[in-house]
Amino acid sequence: MSRNDYRILSERFGRKDGHKLSVYESEGGYKALRMVLSGMPPAEVREVVKDSALRGRGGAGFPTGVKWGFVPEGAEEVYFFVNADESEPGTFKDRYLLDYDPHQTIEGTIISCFAVQAKLAFIYIRGEFGWLVDRVQKAVDEAYAAGLLGKNILGSGYDLEMIVHKGAGAYICGEETGLINSVEGRKGQPSLKPPFPAVSGFLKKPTIVNNVESVASVPWIINNGAEAYKAFGTEKSTGTKLFSVSGPVKNPGVHEIPLGMPFREFFHDWLGGMVEGEELKAVIVGGSSVPVLPAAEAMNITLDYESTAQAGTMLGSGGMIVIPQSSDMVELIQVLMHFYFDESCGQCTPCREGTSWLHKIVKRLRGGKGTIEDLDLLEHVCNGMAGLTICPLADAAVMPMLSFLEKFRPEFEALIQETAPVGMNSRWPRGEQEK
Repeated sequence: MSRNDYRILSERFGRKDGHKLSVYESEGGYKALRMVLSGMPPAEVREVVKDSALRGRGGAGFPTGVKWGFVPEGAEEVYFFVNADESEPGTFKDRYLLDYDPHQTIEGTIISCFAVQAKLAFIYIRGEFGWLVDRVQKAVDEAYAAGLLGKNILGSGYDLEMIVHKGAGAYICGEETGLINSVEGRKGQPSLKPPFPAVSGFLKKPTIVNNVESVASVPWIINNGAEAYKAFGTEKSTGTKLFSVSGPVKNPGVHEIPLGMPFREFFHDWLGGMVEGEELKAVIVGGSSVPVLPAAEAMNITLDYESTAQAGTMLGSGGMIVIPQSSDMVELIQVLMHFYFDESCGQCTPCREGTSWLHKIVKRLRGGKGTIEDLDLLEHVCNGMAGLTICPLADAAVMPMLSFLEKFRPEFEALIQETAPVGMNSRWPRGEQEK
């Protein structure tokens, strides 16, 4: 197969006017919706997506069709949310989908709503993406004008309203209950589960929250069938996946590949390897929340949910950060710990206090004031955070912290030696970081 054969989601990336309804329809857009509304029962739509084994592309990888099935039978009010609050460092593939091809996501959302019989959908877009809110709103307006949204869509008797909602500018709103609370006008903080949103979510009614990439995959699956989708990928990780690649490689950006591709092949053949003068040191495969892999370990994995888990990391959202040999790993983890400390909503004590301590300890180490006991203290703080909070933000800080400390411990220890340099890429002399 050529690379173009894998372009289920990225066909119109970078294309002039690819975001317009006229271009999308000229290339078969909304054909799947017409097929669904011409006689497919909602249960059949759910079954097709379930049979495709499409897994949620927001990070957790939970089967999409199974999640739809959690909506109670005969529920009178159902709501649907598209999670475009893409705030995970290293991840930008949903932004590409909505910028270059918003109608693909809109069509997928309408079909998904029909499958669970939702009558109101929200597309919740990261607050910092102001231009993207405008882009998607124009596409939604086009869909309304063409009779693809609103009352009696395409004469089918099915009604669906769609609202483009600008996010609250907080990483925590990417968690589905935090997102729902934000739309309801409350603090964008996660809620205890159970009950899960599929049973009691928006306005205490059944609510499905899916990632942009997840719903954008639905039209292709409907058009081509579950078996055709499963022809891509592996038995348990089916289909294609978008990877947002940043770092000093020759071909950074968003790449769509079949799941199960060896990282070695992806790195050399698709990314072109490192830029001149750099060597690969480590890779964060799935966004900043997942454990880091040294280069030698990364070269032995395949890019699917099972292989990454076996290697001790996660596929996550596909936010791949490529780290060169010239990078100071302690400096990098300090940046990440500052992010999680800054983005903690403060609701849970282990997260609120733990993220603060992790940042302070790493900062102290980089300031030349750390001790060997601080390395044990980092582990102790992490053990008091993991799995002890309402949402996974604490775990999102713990996983990279522990992996950086385990895989690159000599760089932490070197900071404790009086004669050791702070780091190859340090921007400050020893002791100045605290000022």
